[in-house]
Amino acid sequence: MKTEKKLGIWMDHLNAHIIEFSSDVKDTQTITSDFTHQDKEETLQRSEGEMHNKEQHKQATYYKALTNIIRNYQEVLLFGPTEAKVELFNFIREDHKYDKIKIEVKNTDKMSNVEQHHFVRDYFKRFEFKI
Repeated sequence: MKTEKKLGIWMDHLNAHIIEFSSDVKDTQTITSDFTHQDKEETLQRSEGEMHNKEQHKQATYYKALTNIIRNYQEVLLFGPTEAKVELFNFIREDHKYDKIKIEVKNTDKMSNVEQHHFVRDYFKRFEFKI
């Protein structure tokens, strides 16, 4: 029986905390979007259209970095307080090479790292059956 690789990602528009579900305690990996508040202010001074283009480009780069991690897993839980998780889900679904990955999206509040680890553990543990 093959063990499926499972991953939880707590995310907002600026940071994504990557939490691998396994029996071992894993460190949280963080991916950060390059689009900062300073970028927004600088480009907004020139033009609003330029600011939106730059934000979209940086957001796409952020989501591509996350999809490069996701492609190595069979089950993925996207969770967090903003719509970034839904945007990432839609971004992933545009590429059919990710069709075989089971992805679920859950709304949560802001969480500490410990709460994020517990949330991922509890989510995936509920699907494990003891014989």
